[in-house]
Amino acid sequence: MTTPVGPTAANHELRDIFARLGFVSASDEMIPTLRQAHKAALATDITVLIEGDTGTGKQVLAQAIHRLDPRRASFPFITAHCSTINETLAESELFGHRRGAFTGAVTDRQGLFQAANRGTLFLDEINDLPLCVQAKLLDTIQRHVVRPLGSDREFPINTRVVAASNQPLQPLVAKHRFREDLYYRLNVIRLRLPPLRERPHDLAVLVKVLAERYESIYCPITSVEEDLVDFLRTQSFGGNVRELENAVVRMLLGKSQGTSLRLQDRCPQTVENGNDGPRDLIGEAAQNLWQFISCGDLSYAQAIDMLEQKLLLTALVAGGATRREVAKRLQISERTLYHMIRGHGLANRTGT
Repeated sequence: MTTPVGPTAANHELRDIFARLGFVSASDEMIPTLRQAHKAALATDITVLIEGDTGTGKQVLAQAIHRLDPRRASFPFITAHCSTINETLAESELFGHRRGAFTGAVTDRQGLFQAANRGTLFLDEINDLPLCVQAKLLDTIQRHVVRPLGSDREFPINTRVVAASNQPLQPLVAKHRFREDLYYRLNVIRLRLPPLRERPHDLAVLVKVLAERYESIYCPITSVEEDLVDFLRTQSFGGNVRELENAVVRMLLGKSQGTSLRLQDRCPQTVENGNDGPRDLIGEAAQNLWQFISCGDLSYAQAIDMLEQKLLLTALVAGGATRREVAKRLQISERTLYHMIRGHGLANRTGT
């Protein structure tokens, strides 16, 4: 006779399922959200709306829903960054275009809806999607067809839509900044991801998981001491998990011994060193690299390449919510940033 699984065991199993897919939480407050997300994944044709502050893990949760979808998991998961879509090219980006549809359209181009056919299209920051595109998006979702720009034909699609917004959509509807009919079409299942300050029990497990993710910087981290967790609970973390990830990276970069993360490993961005003013962090990095080079572990070219890779990875984690913001803070173009990401093999690790 099978022993019934109690609610506590079921909750642990639910957390484990999502943790294996990258969405980590130890807070009981997150259980209803995870349970609803799991049900949404199994209801393979239902549209999902995820609302939450920047950095709370909306894209990670969307990917988990896709991978738990029994019919779509083996097909593409495509992300459309609505905040970075050029308004004049938004229709082409989402729905595709035919050659000659506009100046520069020299070939036919498949849109993201068709690229994600049979899989999932994740519309990130949909609150920033231009109003002029929202009507066509509504029609595409309702009728399951797409008409490329410049075409007189419609093509059937079987694409699931998961949308995310970094602010509640309903107030935007009231201000006429978001279409009411599109809001109701998206809001079939609504998931809210609370900010990290409302999930204090997640801090210890998140720090441990993030440290494991960056084991190439410093490994192994076997535990996180309670005094560090207590300190982190006093922080506001306006950037949420993304900001916490940045803090963990700084700790690992500054750590030289031990397998536990401690309060002493906390690395403020500006550190005072007696009366000598701010520490020369770049000089310290150069000294550390020289130690590796002088020991014969790395060549000069290898050291510079690794330093650029680590710096780029840190910038992608902490530099901003979008690739455009990261490029602006690095004072380079988005195209240059894209080529650097590809050149260092970071595309899969950053979701770019």
